Amino acid sequence: MYGSESQPVPLLRQYTVHVDVWRRILVSFSLLISIPLLAADRPVIVCYGDSITAGLGLHQGESYPDDLQRHLDRRGYHYKVVNMGTNGATTKDAVARVQEVLRAHPSVVIVEFGGNDGLRGLRVDDTRKNLETVLTALDSAHIKVLLAGITLPPNYGPDYVHAFNEVFRDVAAKQHPAAFVPMIYKDLVRQPGTIQDDGIHPTAKGADILAETLMPSLIPLLRK
Repeated sequence: MYGSESQPVPLLRQYTVHVDVWRRILVSFSLLISIPLLAADRPVIVCYGDSITAGLGLHQGESYPDDLQRHLDRRGYHYKVVNMGTNGATTKDAVARVQEVLRAHPSVVIVEFGGNDGLRGLRVDDTRKNLETVLTALDSAHIKVLLAGITLPPNYGPDYVHAFNEVFRDVAAKQHPAAFVPMIYKDLVRQPGTIQDDGIHPTAKGADILAETLMPSLIPLLRK
C-alpha cells in the first residue's frame, strides 16, 4: 500500500521534467527564429565585382567583403555585407547580373569591375558603356554607389592604360556622382605579402588592406 501511495510523486517529477524540457526547446526555437529576423533588419551592402571581390585563392572568410564586415562591426555600423563577386567577370557580366543585385534591395553597392576587361584588351568604350549601364540601374533604384577603380600593368602601353584609368573617373564624376576610389590597390603597392603568386589577386593580408582602403569612402554613405 505504501508503494502505491508514493506513485504520484515520480509521476509529478516526470511531468515537471517534461514541461521544463519543452520550455527550453521553445525558448531555443524562439532564439533561432529571432536571429535571422534581427539580421534581416540590417541594411545590406553588396560587394559587386570580379575575382578580387569573390576572393579567388583565399580561404572562406578572407575576402575583402568579409574584412569590411568586421571593420563595420567594430565601428558600430549595423550593416550586412553580401559578397556578389564572380571569378572572371567582365563589365559585360556586371550588366547581365545587375538585376540580381537589385533583388537584394541593398542600401549601398560597391562596384568593382573592369580588371578583366583591361587584361583581355577589350574596347575601353565598351567598358565605359557597361559601367554606365550598371550605375544607371543602381541610381534609378536610389541605391548609393561606391565605384572602385583599378589600373593595368605598364606593358599594356601608356595610351591604353591612361584611357582605361579615365573610364572610372568619367563614369564616377561626369555621368554619375558616385563615391569613388580611383585605384583599389593603391595601399597594396610595395607592401610585401599582399599579392598572391599570380601577381594579380590579394592575399588575406592584402584583402584586409583593400577593406581599409574602401572604408573612408564607404562610411559617408552609411548611418549608425
